[in-house]
Amino acid sequence: MVNSKHRILILGASGYIGNSIYKELGPYFRTFGTYRTPKKEFEKNKQFFHYNVEEDDVYEILEACKPSIIISALRGDFNAQIIAHQHIAEYVIESGCKIIFLSSANAFDAYSKYPSYEEDKTLSHSVYGHFKIKIENMLLRLPKKQVAVLRLPMIFGVNCPRIQEMKQLISANESVEIFPNLIMNVTLDKKVTQQIHYIINRNKFGVFHLGSTDLVHHDEFIKDIIAFISKKKVLLKHVYTTNEDRYLAVLPKFNKLPKHLQITSQKVLEELQK
Repeated sequence: MVNSKHRILILGASGYIGNSIYKELGPYFRTFGTYRTPKKEFEKNKQFFHYNVEEDDVYEILEACKPSIIISALRGDFNAQIIAHQHIAEYVIESGCKIIFLSSANAFDAYSKYPSYEEDKTLSHSVYGHFKIKIENMLLRLPKKQVAVLRLPMIFGVNCPRIQEMKQLISANESVEIFPNLIMNVTLDKKVTQQIHYIINRNKFGVFHLGSTDLVHHDEFIKDIIAFISKKKVLLKHVYTTNEDRYLAVLPKFNKLPKHLQITSQKVLEELQK
């Protein structure tokens, strides 16, 4: 049963997360998406538009789709993305539609002493984190009820790029990097898409931290994954960026979702073994 109330445009719907969101929302809403690299499955899909953030104007796609909700899961050149989001922000004001922006725990990567909550001030030392903050700030100046910023930790899934890369390294007898001093939280692709679905259905807005409710050490978590994706002895490369533990974790405190939409790191591991 397609809900005609919303027309949803997913920018970056051919990427790993964007495509997971498209599959979750497609049966319920009029859902459109953009793809960058031509592939038969996207070219044939009448709901998909070719869009290259470096070359094309996002305005044309917005005009063609007339979305009531835009979900930005874009990847690509940072400067081009900033310009695209300036155009999206203008469109949000003009049309009264809503923007859901996928941000990152890296918006806090300058704070290494503790986990971060929704109302904490963002600060980053990385180019990536800096770029995410710039777009967040631009969108958070828009009318409150028209914006949701979702800060995400490391996302895992059965066929996620991280696990695929680990499998490739293992089969090539190359080492897998682990960060013994990194304390983080994690999540599952399926859980993020359910959370987004809920945010749309309940018309939620504001800043959401969509990480697991508990924290894990990067090295232990990756070792747990390796234990069930490979039977052979795996080479590990220990990467120490600091001598102390450093946190890169986004925990929910104010904008908590219902219990069934929360997840623990143990549940992520269980799902990956299915």
